[in-house]
Amino acid sequence: MSLNNAIVRRPTCRVLVGHVPVGGGAPVVVQSMTNTDTADIAGTVAQVHALWQAGSELVRLTVNTEETARAVPVIREKLDALGCNVPLIGDFHFNGHRLIKAVPECAEALAKLRINPGNVGRGVKKDEQFATLIEAAARYGKAVRIGVNWGSLDPELLARMMDENAKRPKPHAPEEVMRNALITSALDSAARAVELGLPANRIILSCKLSGVQDLIKVYRDLAARSDYALHLGLTEAGMGSKGIVASTAALAILMQEGIGDTIRVSLTPQPGPVESHNDRRTTEVQVAQEILQVMGIRSFTPLVTACPGCGRTTSTVFQELAQNIQNWLRTQMPIWRGQYAGVESMNVAVMGCVVNGPGESKHANVGISLPGTGEVPVAPVYVDGAKTVTLKGDAIAEEFQAIVEDYVERTYGTKKNEPS
Repeated sequence: MSLNNAIVRRPTCRVLVGHVPVGGGAPVVVQSMTNTDTADIAGTVAQVHALWQAGSELVRLTVNTEETARAVPVIREKLDALGCNVPLIGDFHFNGHRLIKAVPECAEALAKLRINPGNVGRGVKKDEQFATLIEAAARYGKAVRIGVNWGSLDPELLARMMDENAKRPKPHAPEEVMRNALITSALDSAARAVELGLPANRIILSCKLSGVQDLIKVYRDLAARSDYALHLGLTEAGMGSKGIVASTAALAILMQEGIGDTIRVSLTPQPGPVESHNDRRTTEVQVAQEILQVMGIRSFTPLVTACPGCGRTTSTVFQELAQNIQNWLRTQMPIWRGQYAGVESMNVAVMGCVVNGPGESKHANVGISLPGTGEVPVAPVYVDGAKTVTLKGDAIAEEFQAIVEDYVERTYGTKKNEPS
């Protein structure tokens, strides 16, 4: 049984975000967020386009000033002119009610509004300001994500629940109360949104934390208490390997349990030159895709199986070939996606010696077993389990890439005109 068959998705309402379905059995959706100043129209368009090309199916923008709100419809228009139809999400905090009133065309250009119940207002103003945003979404037929974060949890709600807990004969631990407050905030806000006229099938919920175990506990409870579509993400996951590992640990466990309809991997970008800024931002899209793909939930790009190397592989040839092939496959996907149906599920193996090399190569669609240190300097190639050719010399990398490209054309080219 494949892992894909082993995972049973939790039943949820289906929400249409622009043209992208979320929940209700639809494929888990990958989303991301820009870190440009939204008022920088050219820079934001470029980054959204880069995220979309990398595979982001939804992209969120910060909308925090009237200038950024007025930029959103222009950004939408320019993206459409580029053929980039990715739905845009407006991220509103503190002053969203004012911006929606002042610039209604902003709401019209967005596919979804993201509202944080902890940041819509305090006291008597909170209900009114929340209602303004929800009524705008209902008026324009937009989806809403009610996104609760532990860093901005409604302090009045948390204080009340802490007080109630302190009066219990056996009080719960403070962290348990905090987790329950996150869920209560999300569910109460969703119920209020429905009362205000927003259909339940336009609501997505999230309860984000930065601790892996806390996130898992919250989402398990939230999933048990509602059938809303859920957005998953470990907030403030961090930088580099830490952020990737923490996000993977949390999201993989929840998705294995069928929890989660859309995901984002929130990575702190590595510092570097401005010209590579968008490339660094797209890393979070690549990581989200790879989490889904290695779990067998979705396929996005051909995967490369490669050995870690050992004392038998002191040459760097197999490392360089594995890296080059992986990069080449990823750059080809924007072209192949429209030409070769199913190519994203292809598996390529680049192995470094005879210990596991031939075996792994046979298991892949296309595989090569390079010679280890001191071994015969030949590299057998296997296609769908059968040895087809042995490569030698200095052009192994180029010849192997040509074999992979030929395999793609022969195997998936016949499917391009077949109905999906």
